[in-house]
Amino acid sequence: MTTLQTNGAQPSTAAGPWREPGAGPVRVLIADDHVGARMGTRMALEQGGFVVCAEVADGVRAVEAARSERPDVCLLDVMMPGGGIESARQIAAELPDTAIVMLSVSDSEDHLFDSIRAGASGYLLKDMDPNRLPAALSGVLAGEAAFPRRLMIRVIEEFSERQRRRVPLPAGGRAELTGREWEILELLRTGGTTATTAHRLGISQVTVRRHVSDAVRKLRVDNRAAALELLDKVHAQLPARR
Repeated sequence: MTTLQTNGAQPSTAAGPWREPGAGPVRVLIADDHVGARMGTRMALEQGGFVVCAEVADGVRAVEAARSERPDVCLLDVMMPGGGIESARQIAAELPDTAIVMLSVSDSEDHLFDSIRAGASGYLLKDMDPNRLPAALSGVLAGEAAFPRRLMIRVIEEFSERQRRRVPLPAGGRAELTGREWEILELLRTGGTTATTAHRLGISQVTVRRHVSDAVRKLRVDNRAAALELLDKVHAQLPARR
């Protein structure tokens, strides 16, 4: 049977994360079914001046502990029994002032975006340097998002995908390009190469080629050159800027 462990320790005297005067130390709830992971996380946070107010090993008790302790931050293991993402969803709904950061061994896009939709402000991988954890949580409390670089790129791409552009086709009708497909074609149209486009956007050349291939298919043309020529015609039809 999993037990709830609450921490009644006094606030650390070590220099910790910045807080409003009189606000007290930052209180963190850790939810992870691996004892070793909880211990390592606790040590890193306490060395950074945080106070761990509760430790639990499953999602149900994470929600219960959040209700009773009302922590500033909940650190939730994505894959713990009871579901870290579902726990995040419940905590976000009931305690909107509590920041939620997910911990995971997986960089799965499904887990990443499900966590964001559930209300998480961060998604950290367990192979990160534990000494960086206090700074990551301090950033979240200051209103920043906490994601490893390679996952942040995926988040940006996801939101770019939502800004779609409609392109008229020569044979009639319109093709709908994602924001990222349009952006890549625009960079190529104005003289960029696959390599320079990849570097500018912070993505791989393989990803650039994949988006171009998808755009070529949607525009119903034979190749990249034809797709760029079509975009030239679209721009030629736009009213001139004064």
